[in-house]
Amino acid sequence: MTIWFLTGSQHLYGEETLAQVAAQSRQIADALPVPVDWRPVLTDAAAIRRIMLEANADDSCTGVIAWMHTFSPAKMWIAGLDALRKPLLHLHTQANLELPWDTIDMDFMNLNQAAHGDREFGYVQTRLGVPRKTVFGHVSDPSVASRILAWARAAAGAAELRTLKLVRFGDNMRDVAVTEGDKVEAQLRFGVSVNTYGVNDLVQAVEAATDAEVTALVKEYGERYRVAPELLDGRHESLRYAARIELGLRWFLEQHGARAFTTNFEDLGGLRQLPGLAVQRLMADGYGFGGEGDWKTSVLVRTLKAMAPEGGTSFMEDYTYHLVPGEQLILGAHMLEVCPSIAADTPSCEIHPLGIGNREDPVRLVFDAAPGPAVVAGLADMGDRFRLVTNEIDIVAPPYPLPRLPVARAVWRPRPDLRTSAEAWLTAGAPHHTVLSTAVGTEELTDLADMLGVELLVIDADTTIRQFSKELRWNQAYYRLAQGL
Repeated sequence: MTIWFLTGSQHLYGEETLAQVAAQSRQIADALPVPVDWRPVLTDAAAIRRIMLEANADDSCTGVIAWMHTFSPAKMWIAGLDALRKPLLHLHTQANLELPWDTIDMDFMNLNQAAHGDREFGYVQTRLGVPRKTVFGHVSDPSVASRILAWARAAAGAAELRTLKLVRFGDNMRDVAVTEGDKVEAQLRFGVSVNTYGVNDLVQAVEAATDAEVTALVKEYGERYRVAPELLDGRHESLRYAARIELGLRWFLEQHGARAFTTNFEDLGGLRQLPGLAVQRLMADGYGFGGEGDWKTSVLVRTLKAMAPEGGTSFMEDYTYHLVPGEQLILGAHMLEVCPSIAADTPSCEIHPLGIGNREDPVRLVFDAAPGPAVVAGLADMGDRFRLVTNEIDIVAPPYPLPRLPVARAVWRPRPDLRTSAEAWLTAGAPHHTVLSTAVGTEELTDLADMLGVELLVIDADTTIRQFSKELRWNQAYYRLAQGL
């Protein structure tokens, strides 16, 4: 995957100036925080339209960064911008960090006039209604680099969605509302293809795993985790069956080209365990997951993992509260399926009863999430549109030991406080399944929502219920008007 770097100019200044434009453009491109595919300087409408169409057709191109080094008359850009379907970042910068006050002359002014050219470019983008992100500042500024990187991550997520396939093993949990959703609209809006397969199709793949494959995977478990003694002795067969589930599940997803999936404890078919360890390890390898058939959350997990492959992102659920005044916290978990990419320490591989699913005791990884800033985000189908809601949070170490809670878990303090956070989340109709991520933040999610044309609501340190409620009403009117008659 790559990002194309486009530079605008014109023939008015002569070939010598255009050569300088190209050289300085390459320097800017090389200084960006993400690798880019630098393209020759654009000076006429036909070339601009052609390169935008090429960007659309190139599946490896995740987005376009455009900079008007000199004055590039914006009518040249109309056809190209109108044709562009990839995410666009307008970089408003210049080659020099400071002005050469003692030597500056009109030659310098004519060469270095992005302050002039980018305003022309900004006008035509707004006139055409082109969605884009605008970033101002010199590329050596860390804040500029950070904002470009956030956009590039979002562009990677949007690109992932365009080709994402998701497997649902069974349907969603019976009588649950928020895990429903319009899969046709999701494919139209995002590109993701969501399809259901029988659980016993998976069972066949699980049973097909060889004993040698199972033995090798169990050995890997022992090398990577702290395996409970009973799983190495009297209950070793349970660990082997957990490995068998992982092998079958991984094979099935690879065969169908799927990078996201769901399970449902109400529909386990011939599986002897609810998949726990397998789901956790697949998420750690980048797969999206949603419990109880929640395909929208699974899509969001995979998208955020594509945006920051090396970071911590997990399926999550706000499970219960600590409501002591001055100490209010949320305890998040989800039965078994929390990704070890957010773990504070080496997970422990354990087996315990689970009073749901009506199957054998399942194997799972147990750990606490690493403290630090994070977000929780949820995607809901509001009937006429998708709504993405995110809450900035601070993960903390559990204030007390949890000796009788043998599941992976995260404890966090939502911003601005638990009362405002919870009331805003409920007022927005946001889902109870979420994605917790320490790898991406509000800026990346804002950029992603803009690229997808999806409503975004942010709950952060500045949120008040009065203002949040107003934003909801404004959004309701805007999105209905934007859809037209």
